[in-house]
Amino acid sequence: MLATTHSGVSAGTELTYVKGTNPYLSSTWDPALGLFSEGTPSIAYPVRGIGYMQVGLVVETRTRAVSEGALVAMCYGHRTAYVADPMADRFVELPDDLDPMLGVYVAHMGPICANGLLHAAHDLYGPAVQRLGDGVRGRRVAVVGAGVVGLLTACFAMACDAAEVVVVDETPARLAIAAALGANVLAADEDPAVDLKRRWRHGRDDRGADVVFQCRGQTRALALGLRMLRPQGTLVDLAFYTQGAQEVRLGEEFHHNGLTLRCAQIGRVPRGLAHSWDRERLSHETIALLRRYGGRLREHVITDVVGFAEAPRFLSDLAARRRQTVQAVLSDHVEEEGG
Repeated sequence: MLATTHSGVSAGTELTYVKGTNPYLSSTWDPALGLFSEGTPSIAYPVRGIGYMQVGLVVETRTRAVSEGALVAMCYGHRTAYVADPMADRFVELPDDLDPMLGVYVAHMGPICANGLLHAAHDLYGPAVQRLGDGVRGRRVAVVGAGVVGLLTACFAMACDAAEVVVVDETPARLAIAAALGANVLAADEDPAVDLKRRWRHGRDDRGADVVFQCRGQTRALALGLRMLRPQGTLVDLAFYTQGAQEVRLGEEFHHNGLTLRCAQIGRVPRGLAHSWDRERLSHETIALLRRYGGRLREHVITDVVGFAEAPRFLSDLAARRRQTVQAVLSDHVEEEGG
């Protein structure tokens, strides 16, 4: 039995259920074919179990897999308590030296971002990847989007010794957070592709980012990411798009520069790496990142701590744009957490 201490809110994916834009709410998902099609929606209201960033205190246990008093990271949705089955549920026990609030990233969100770097590494080395940073070490990296996914991805790239990491976003406040984490920043309101290509030269007629991580669910962000790449560069896409892609102009930079677009989703690691890069290893990489960047992430990225009882109104305010957040965390210790 777990008593939830912290539950992270995804201001992207979760709000698609509140806004009604998630494809599961309007289409039938066939997992065998991997296709959405017209028919009875796969998910209907009331939607239960959203949320994938939970930290729980083990208050009772009947297994030797975990001890009472342990803090574990899991993905069981927003709820104040959960009965876990150690044979069916994945959990990661948190080390004592880690801020429990940062544990919301360990089970799922951190591995999502780490998997993006793994795709960049696979793009260079195929199944011979040895280290998470193989695709960014010594290379020039651009990250589009300074939400949680973009900020954590930028931290991973910096921790893996990228030559330079530049975060691009439209919001000055989010760029300030990226800068506080140690990244260089560019505003997206002009044309950062021109700035980056003037700045990052590899050779004659060869300018731009070695790899771009696209972390914003807007098609204009994808179009911008493609523009920033050097010829034959790779864009690793971690974003979730819920609408069309009219702004992605495949006849321009994508075609003329011979670019590669790779979709990185946590449900799959790159081909040939499943045996060596499972979710447990990605969680281990996340813990290592949090030990290095935890103080700055806690100070600058976690912007809201909200009581469980306030969660419905908080999500509604986010969906209606009455309130802004970077990372919100639901907690039963709001006053102690300083929220």
